[in-house]
Amino acid sequence: MIFGPFKLVLRIISLVLSVIVLYFAVTFVQIWLTGHHHSSAKAQAILVFGTTEDNGVPSPELKARLNHALHLFREQRAPWVVVTGGNRPGDNFTEAGVSATYLEQHGVPAADILNGFGDDTWQNVSTALPTMKAHHVVSVLTVTDPFHEYRAMAISSSQGLRPLPSPVPNSPTIKHSLWKYYLKETFDVGVGRIVGYGRLSSWTTGAPKVYHKL
Repeated sequence: MIFGPFKLVLRIISLVLSVIVLYFAVTFVQIWLTGHHHSSAKAQAILVFGTTEDNGVPSPELKARLNHALHLFREQRAPWVVVTGGNRPGDNFTEAGVSATYLEQHGVPAADILNGFGDDTWQNVSTALPTMKAHHVVSVLTVTDPFHEYRAMAISSSQGLRPLPSPVPNSPTIKHSLWKYYLKETFDVGVGRIVGYGRLSSWTTGAPKVYHKL
């Protein structure tokens, strides 16, 4: 009898752990499937999520996202391109500014480019949202790496947008340890859905920054 309560506690712990494992396993599958789905629909804007730049030059990962956005724009899938991403300490350029310059150099009129900034995915969307609302943009083709597509769409949707998946088909990240990216995304999505993506962003990035386009 003395072991009865102890066994009950072990069963409860086992059940809780099983539920947690199942939850994150389902989350991983959702992330994987979304990253391999490409919408063929048109939208009001192409939303490009920022990633690193190198002293004014897009990194290979950012260049892949921008080239995919260029393809969509030239296919007339949307009339606007929204660029996002801030800068790290010591950087002279923002990811959004570098992205806008690259797009202009490749034929996208400056008037067709809308700007956001931000240190993470939540801020990428929230900083671009006022400009998108001013142009009545609601539906967006979300352009990012496949492993990031689910979270990018979830955050876009939570802020009132109607996202459509358009993951980069040839991102250089596929040559690296993808399991690390998928593991991080599974954790971020799993936690973000519970506590809220906005709250998770405030925990990881701190107070909002003021950005200047360069």
